[in-house]
Amino acid sequence: MFVIAALAGVLFGFIYFGGLWLTIQKMGQVGRPVLLLTGSFIVRLGLVLAGFYLVSNGRLEYLTASLITFFLTRYYFIRKIQPVSERSVESHGNQS
Repeated sequence: MFVIAALAGVLFGFIYFGGLWLTIQKMGQVGRPVLLLTGSFIVRLGLVLAGFYLVSNGRLEYLTASLITFFLTRYYFIRKIQPVSERSVESHGNQS
């Protein structure tokens, strides 16, 4: 069950952060971007919180495993969507 909780955290991360990325992509195409952002946040948060509740099954170690992999997925999304020019500056540091 521990592995399932960890994999569920990855799934929740993809739902939450992937949904956020899609929402930001659509914001310029809608007439009421605040409504889109608010609605997306409520849906994403509701899905993820319900998922954490179901996966944890009242056990702190399952919740911890899913939260850790959730935040690792966040790190993945940050690295994946960060522009290449910013990544190269970070990896080389300040040369002066």
